[in-house]
Amino acid sequence: MWELEGTVQHYAWGSAAALPSFLGRPSDGTPWAEVWYGAHPLAPATLRETSAPLDRAIEAEPQRLLGEEVMRAFDGHLPYLLKVIAPERPLSLQVHPSREHAAESFAAENAAGLPLDSPQRNYRDDNHKPELVVALEHFEALCGFRTPRRAAAILAGLGTDLTDRLYALLVQHPHAHGMRAAFRTLVSPSMRPDPETVARVASACASRYERGQSPSPRIDRTVWLLHEHFPGDPGVVAALLLNPVTLHPGEAMFVPAGAIHAYLSGLAVEIMAASDNVLRAGLSPKRVDADEVLQCVSVVAAPPLRVAAERLTPATVAYYAPIDDFELSLTTIADGSGGTPPHHAIPGSGPRILLALDGELTVESAMGRRSLERGRALFVPAVAGVVRVGGSGRLVQASVP
Repeated sequence: MWELEGTVQHYAWGSAAALPSFLGRPSDGTPWAEVWYGAHPLAPATLRETSAPLDRAIEAEPQRLLGEEVMRAFDGHLPYLLKVIAPERPLSLQVHPSREHAAESFAAENAAGLPLDSPQRNYRDDNHKPELVVALEHFEALCGFRTPRRAAAILAGLGTDLTDRLYALLVQHPHAHGMRAAFRTLVSPSMRPDPETVARVASACASRYERGQSPSPRIDRTVWLLHEHFPGDPGVVAALLLNPVTLHPGEAMFVPAGAIHAYLSGLAVEIMAASDNVLRAGLSPKRVDADEVLQCVSVVAAPPLRVAAERLTPATVAYYAPIDDFELSLTTIADGSGGTPPHHAIPGSGPRILLALDGELTVESAMGRRSLERGRALFVPAVAGVVRVGGSGRLVQASVP
């Protein structure tokens, strides 16, 4: 087992305090958005003992670190990426591609000679990016389209030309094709509304909320919040078509390929397939490619995919997602002294990453014994076998099903 040093990502939407506090580091006043614990080549974690990037360590000993089955199934790569994410302001309105679409598009951008760090690229790798988010604190998001009839009911009565047109469209076409047309009206480069039109919709939402006449006070507040951060962006209006989501600590949501979503605020653990492919429709200073989003997005109405924790042992629950790339478990123990011999076996095998959420823990495997406290992580190779933990606290384990 080796201690992992995660890689911090300083995106503009991050909190200046949440991640420094979690990691036990001083805040420097800049936004700390995510910390990555994985082997993605764009920002691999490093092994503290050797300062070696995790991807290079796996490349040198794939069978020992990944195990034969994972090595063969995922072509010698760690198939997941574990993160802690801390949005203080909304993220972009985005979707992630399917594996097939990502592979095709990545190859096309490579053939066009676009460097991996080119701002003109959409695809940083050839993988899909389904993801699971588990709240550590109160977490707000938007995810997936409402039914056309419900979206029409929210648009009704706002009294702007744009919302009246969207309302009529959804009433006349109360099915997925109608929702796709409404979304296309908002984000397509040839049809997107101008900033003044967006501002009128945001003002109408704020006014309706203040009068106490909103059919969805929460979404009216969200529209105004988005407008404050991204004035004039058509993604502000698109929020009227989407499901609002609140996750309380310990609650989880799965975001499959093609699901439109935006995280708004909070602190959470996130696990995903090892990819950084993000297609943005708006609400971002980064590259927006609405045409590519429209190729990948699913407009079928569906509630957010909440994932219930399944009890595996008295100490461990698992959050199972319907994919083969990853699974996530949470272990909570209260054995008293941190010196208590480890005795809680954590279900799982293969290459694992353990991340302590709080407390003082002791982790033991065939490779030895290590201490773990809040914000610290371990990489456990496949050859380590059974992992046991003692002490008092909570940790998450990322692994392969």
